[in-house]
Amino acid sequence: MQVKRRAFPLAIKSAPDADGHFSGYVAIFNTPDTYREVVAPGAFTATLAETKAAGRKVPICWQHNMSEPIGAWDVLQEDSKGLYGEGTLWVDVAPYARIAMRGMASGAISGASIGYYVVADSFNEAERIRTLTALDLREASIVTDPAHDDARVDVVKAKLAAGERVTNREFESVLREKGFSRSAAEEIASLGFKAWSRRESSEPQADPADARALVARLSGFSLPK
Repeated sequence: MQVKRRAFPLAIKSAPDADGHFSGYVAIFNTPDTYREVVAPGAFTATLAETKAAGRKVPICWQHNMSEPIGAWDVLQEDSKGLYGEGTLWVDVAPYARIAMRGMASGAISGASIGYYVVADSFNEAERIRTLTALDLREASIVTDPAHDDARVDVVKAKLAAGERVTNREFESVLREKGFSRSAAEEIASLGFKAWSRRESSEPQADPADARALVARLSGFSLPK
């Protein structure tokens, strides 16, 4: 199971001070994103309790780079608005922490993105809204472009639901997120998906309904018929 990502505007309450301390909201409740997903109040309750009980802190990452954290969230708590955090950037040892600090203070960097596993969710067929009701939070990043997240199955789901064309790279992302190696994903997308998506060609191609069913099965998402 791969860590998923969800981007939010970084609602800064206090910009980083000289020691790297800052505060703000890293997630907002009940706000649909472009993939028609919302985070429900209480979604972080269990994971925050488990983290606290284990004596751990959730890392602050730069652009989701888990191998090079730039700080830690000293406080993470839910309120009526969303997930509020108070963090410390490690400006004395992490170069990207200083970049984040300078960018946040100037207003040039204003993105937050959480990395998580989905524990529980629900789907409203009438409104086509997926509600994330329980999340296992792994990290919360400072990002320069919160709209750009590679390997997002949600991009493919949203496009198919809207009847839009899906690129080979996006289909590769579905396969990579579901555990296929890079080479296997590239081969499947190149040899299989290209044939299906070649609408104007007279060459034999896979049944579009079968391809849609494959994507739905891989993504765990129910698509309209």
